[in-house]
Amino acid sequence: MRSPFPVARTLRTIYKKLYAAFGPQHWWPGDTPFEVAIGAILTQNTAWANAAKAISRLKQERMLDPVRLSTLPKQRLATLVRSSGYFNQKAQRLKIFVGYLLEKQRGKIGRMRGLSLNSARRELLELSGIGPETADSILLYALEKPTFVIDAYTRRILARHSLISWDATYEEIRSLFLKHLPPKSSLFNEYHALLVALGKELCRTHPRCHLCPLQKIGRLRLETTPARI
Repeated sequence: MRSPFPVARTLRTIYKKLYAAFGPQHWWPGDTPFEVAIGAILTQNTAWANAAKAISRLKQERMLDPVRLSTLPKQRLATLVRSSGYFNQKAQRLKIFVGYLLEKQRGKIGRMRGLSLNSARRELLELSGIGPETADSILLYALEKPTFVIDAYTRRILARHSLISWDATYEEIRSLFLKHLPPKSSLFNEYHALLVALGKELCRTHPRCHLCPLQKIGRLRLETTPARI
């Protein structure tokens, strides 16, 4: 990890500029913590709009419930979440996740709030199909635990401003936020959502730097390759 800038101050400045430019993002959309967790799994490798359609189908069928999902035939579940892509894999991952809730948490995701961040994260990462980004999304957005979600947008923005190298690992980038910012879930929630807003609107594969609120934050490094985006 390398940075020519005072990291904590730079991260705070980035947050302030993004908040001033985009305003509060009101993430994550979902009526209940369980729905948010299901959404985190369904949005893997797809746009949120596709995952939202799958959640809507589950709601229509009254299936946003751990017990009902656990007893629903896997092929029927795959049909309901077809819009999210990789629907057979995601049906299996949903089955594994609700199985964990029923076995370890009495079917109530809220019980996971009683676990420490590290313990809850470790248990999620032990589940097949739950990687660091999905686990941190569940922990932050469903359970309000102070972890940071690292996605392609976050990596791209930080690398272009020389706060990380392009080949930094997930945990290296995550630790950048955890070490240099107060451990507040509300801050991490808003910060990540703002980075996504910047990535979608301006910091694209072909960036619109002349409109970026971070123009004066550090040195831009725009040499990118598809593997790094």
